[in-house]
Amino acid sequence: MEKVNMPITGIASFAKYPICNNIEELDADIAVLGVPYDTGVGFLSGCRFGPRRIREISTHYSRGDAGFYDPERDEVYLAAPNKIVDCGDADVVHGDIQGSFDAIEWAVRKIREKGAIPAIMGGDHSISIPIARALEPEGSVTVVQLDAHLDWSDSPGGQSWGNGSPMRRMSEMNHIKDMVQIGLRGLGSSRKEDFEAARAYNSTLISAKESRELGVEGILNKIPKADKYYVTIDIDCFDISLATGTGSPSPGGFSYDFLNEILEGMAKKGEIICFDLVEVAPQYDPTNSTTRVAAMTMLNFMSHILKEKEKNNRKLQNVPVSATGTIE
Repeated sequence: MEKVNMPITGIASFAKYPICNNIEELDADIAVLGVPYDTGVGFLSGCRFGPRRIREISTHYSRGDAGFYDPERDEVYLAAPNKIVDCGDADVVHGDIQGSFDAIEWAVRKIREKGAIPAIMGGDHSISIPIARALEPEGSVTVVQLDAHLDWSDSPGGQSWGNGSPMRRMSEMNHIKDMVQIGLRGLGSSRKEDFEAARAYNSTLISAKESRELGVEGILNKIPKADKYYVTIDIDCFDISLATGTGSPSPGGFSYDFLNEILEGMAKKGEIICFDLVEVAPQYDPTNSTTRVAAMTMLNFMSHILKEKEKNNRKLQNVPVSATGTIE
């Protein structure tokens, strides 16, 4: 009898994709990695539970090798031979910032060494610091941040590794070059001095209000052309009506479609070598809408990344592609 493998049964890997327990044996296009870490949170903690809850919700969308059909784009995404696996969680130890960061960096480096794209579920935004460190062998990397907050604090209270500081720490890494920070808004995004420091670094800052005025194409035009992109998505870039389940939700954020059109455009703009989605805190999410938006955003971004990779491979093999990018 053939196993049905219903979404509500079995082990809750991300979208019920195969599990890889040993990264040394990884063979995949995209490797999902959870980081259940929130030692960097200074106010409302709990996003250490994000990866597990996102996995549970994502099983609703499990389609396996059949992939997903998008009626709006008339495309099938994530079908075989595309290969996605779930590598479980990075090792984190409560209270041990350096040890946890080292384990996160090791896991991301290993995934890249194996030729896969890390798709990382946080955890608080400080995990982007070791993720960015892990990309050092890639050479020059452009960072695109989607977030309500600037995250350019230096060391409030002497803490340099909190969730308000990842972009400042990245600016100190030699391999991180251009930065684009999209969706900034609201009271408490950061201090005036932090914005001045970001501008002095020459980071491109795009507020939520300006994003709406520019539209998707206008935003994409402000992102420098680069060989390699690392995209970091804080769930609070979405409007509070979509994402209550986070430590710092804010009104005035993105709609689901608007953000995903930005991500689709990013996938077409250049090679995405890594992305993360952080700050999902399930205990503030009674309807599970935040975790659902998180899981669907990850699946959508994976879809567009691998579709562009597929089209590029077809072009290299001289397979005809129409003017709209559809493989003939």
